[in-house]
Amino acid sequence: MKKCYTYDDVNIVPKYSEVKHRDKINIRTRFTKNIDIAFPIVSSPMDTITELDMAREMMEWGGVGIVHRFMSIEKQAKMINELCYMPGTEHIIVNKASPRCAAVGVTEDYLERSQELVKNGCNVLLIDVAHGHHKLVGEAIEEIKTRLSTIEVIAGSVATGEACEYLCERGADGIRVGIGNGSLCETRIRTGVGIPTVSAIIDCVAVADTYNTPVIADGGIRNIGDVCKGLACGADSVMLGSLLSGTKESPGEIEKIGEWPNEKLFKKYRGSASRDSKRSDKNVEGNHKVIPYKGKTKRILHDIGDGVRSSFSYVGANNIDEFHSIVELVEVTRAGQVEARPHLL
Repeated sequence: MKKCYTYDDVNIVPKYSEVKHRDKINIRTRFTKNIDIAFPIVSSPMDTITELDMAREMMEWGGVGIVHRFMSIEKQAKMINELCYMPGTEHIIVNKASPRCAAVGVTEDYLERSQELVKNGCNVLLIDVAHGHHKLVGEAIEEIKTRLSTIEVIAGSVATGEACEYLCERGADGIRVGIGNGSLCETRIRTGVGIPTVSAIIDCVAVADTYNTPVIADGGIRNIGDVCKGLACGADSVMLGSLLSGTKESPGEIEKIGEWPNEKLFKKYRGSASRDSKRSDKNVEGNHKVIPYKGKTKRILHDIGDGVRSSFSYVGANNIDEFHSIVELVEVTRAGQVEARPHLL
């Protein structure tokens, strides 16, 4: 039986470095085969994470916000259309090379949705399903790319090299990796299915590289160090949900708990397969909770950028290609995991 690892099981090995200034490190990366991004972070297509405000904020930072699909076609297309223009400057379209990404499914109106999104400026579609190693996903990739020849398609979610190969063979321009590892995900609890994140990313990257296809590491991120470890496993970018929850730009109203002067602010956050989002008891594999209000997203993104650049400097890398080529991971013991946490607090 194969032994698999997750983020807490590994650390990045520090190496000889000649990096003089961390702020000079280039963290530009690939989002799809033909589209680069300046910041290696992608916000998750969840209905409590990414709508227009988050997508705009991510774009301004050089990352990507994937507009979720749990709304009408018209509403989602309108968000993408508005994303093509900077606020206050309605006649100035954003850089045409910038990714304007939206999520679709693989059944019912997915093709109509895809066509309408592309008509309104979308240039990357993400097929957003729980199990990407599926006949319907393969057929959806081929159908979308046949009908909409200029669009790029990211597919997933997957957790094995075999699944990655299947999607690459069908024409995927990017692979989303991660099953059962979300902060509110109960897939592994309810079904027993899933592969620890580090092993899943490494296996998928090994296959995706042979197709020159970028990988997005999704799920399991609890801190900035995990973002760095995801990139160290070979991922080109990292998708975030919970770290961006409760921010000003995430969808939903800011609500209050308690009375002044002890009142606290919060926002709701839920998994895509939660009972709260499904509004039913069928195939529930997620949960929901309230999150203390975190303020503006830019504070989190700023810290992530600093952390990633510092990680690169610890191994002597000036960019993500160098990082991928020289980074090394080691397994840590349970005692090592404890030692990694501040023990005087």
